[in-house]
Amino acid sequence: MSICGVITTKDVLRHGATIVREFGAGAYLRCCVAILLRKRTTFLNCVCELSA
Repeated sequence: MSICGVITTKDVLRHGATIVREFGAGAYLRCCVAILLRKRTTFLNCVCELSA
């Protein structure tokens, strides 16, 4: 198994309660939006909400 750094649907759904508890509902929603848009992104990008 290799680590590529991108979030997966399975991980977001499986660990949803932990994500909300530790990082907030906004981070969880950004992860869900990234999944729905099929955007390859990392969890760190979803948590930090990098805005340029």
